[in-house]
Amino acid sequence: MITSLNNRTVKEIVALSQKSKERQKKDVFVVEGIKMFMEAPGERICEVYIARSAEQEILGVCKEKLDGLSYELVSDEVFAKMSDTVTPQGILCLVRQFHYDLTFSPKENVKKQPLYIILEDVQDPGNLGTIFRTAEAVGISAVIMSSRTVDIYNPKTIRSTMGAVYRVPFLYVEDVSSIIKVLQQNGVSVYAAHLAGKAYYESYDYRKGTAFMIGNEGKGLREETAACADALVKIPMEGCVESLNAAVASSVLLYEAYRQRRV
Repeated sequence: MITSLNNRTVKEIVALSQKSKERQKKDVFVVEGIKMFMEAPGERICEVYIARSAEQEILGVCKEKLDGLSYELVSDEVFAKMSDTVTPQGILCLVRQFHYDLTFSPKENVKKQPLYIILEDVQDPGNLGTIFRTAEAVGISAVIMSSRTVDIYNPKTIRSTMGAVYRVPFLYVEDVSSIIKVLQQNGVSVYAAHLAGKAYYESYDYRKGTAFMIGNEGKGLREETAACADALVKIPMEGCVESLNAAVASSVLLYEAYRQRRV
């Protein structure tokens, strides 16, 4: 059992929680809590740590999952230092990161038209996590993010995804404009959520290959990025509201595509 706050493993886990560079270097991320542990793909779990006082409770809930894994007990004081939450649930693990490529199936074999969301410089971990949950709910093909978007492996983002991070393909790109061109060359129409849009979002047909673009919470999309879109679309709003939260706007657009495809 680990009881020292100065233990090397404890320091490494704290660094993984706090520093994106450390996560990239070791190609793992920290997952905390019973639900997130239970939903984590077993073959990707590298290490498991359980707080001493929570051992019996955790074994009662997670026994079947833990049967194929070994775990390390840590003192409650140590677990509190390792944890990123105010009220730890007593279990955390290290999971190997996911790596996806943007691939396109031959058109004659496509049963369902692709659906993407492109996020440019979204900064709030909660927004990104919520977008991932919505993305899973509508059966998205992939979430595409600019390199300046908040790290998906940020512990706050991971918790906000409620497990969607394990199931939704995603990738970061240096040049958003270039990936837009790739999508368009493969028959995907790209729509930018923008206040300068001439038509409301429900005016378009999203039953074909579709990608929506959402910009930074404060600045929106860069003008050069928005200019690459096939069309600018806007969401109708009443009152003095200038724009919607990035996660809310994403949900509105994605669910319109989902609604059209279900008809």
